[in-house]
Amino acid sequence: MKTAILVDGGFYRKRAAYLWGKKDPMLRAKELISYCNAHLKHERKYCDDLNLYRIFYYDCAPLAKTVYHPLLQQGIDFRHNETYAWTNTFFEELKKQRKVALRLGELSDDFAAFVISAQATKDVLSGKRQLSDLTEADFRINFSQKGVDMKIGIDISSLALKKQVDQIILIAGDSDFVPAAKLARREGIDFVLDPLWADIKPNLFEHIDGLHSEWKKKKEKQQDKE
Repeated sequence: MKTAILVDGGFYRKRAAYLWGKKDPMLRAKELISYCNAHLKHERKYCDDLNLYRIFYYDCAPLAKTVYHPLLQQGIDFRHNETYAWTNTFFEELKKQRKVALRLGELSDDFAAFVISAQATKDVLSGKRQLSDLTEADFRINFSQKGVDMKIGIDISSLALKKQVDQIILIAGDSDFVPAAKLARREGIDFVLDPLWADIKPNLFEHIDGLHSEWKKKKEKQQDKE
């Protein structure tokens, strides 16, 4: 039995930092591989003859342009940002790992801009705060990804139709995968969703064969031991 593990990279990096804390790129890459191996170990409880086909990791290259910041009234060059160096190093570490395929989409950064957070906007409009009270923490960079969800869907369909695997474990947090998951299940693929302990919509259960997350938050692990 062959298992493919597909990872929505942007979702994984955000949830991993929340669940297990921030780490340097090399440790985060090793953590991802260990996490996927934990899934395989769990699935071998049901099938001894289970082997990893490949880990597919989907993400986008970091923002690499200068964007004007309205509060600071100057351009911010994201190529000098800590996230830029971290992400590129992380990708390079993943490339070195055995049986890992890196699938990169593109950033739709033509209209990248700093926007005020929803809470700050609400505070200003309600009169609780003045524009002069805003800080850098009230702004975030806004841009979109292209091609990541499409690549995930195409790979799920290809793996299923070509009978390359018997099982797919998808580490993701949204419902964009549903059409591809339905196709895979019709082709006889065992489809497991891992939302990394995040809540999912109740209607998603009808489109998957299993829901399972490995490793709990550090605090939850300590509570279980107690």
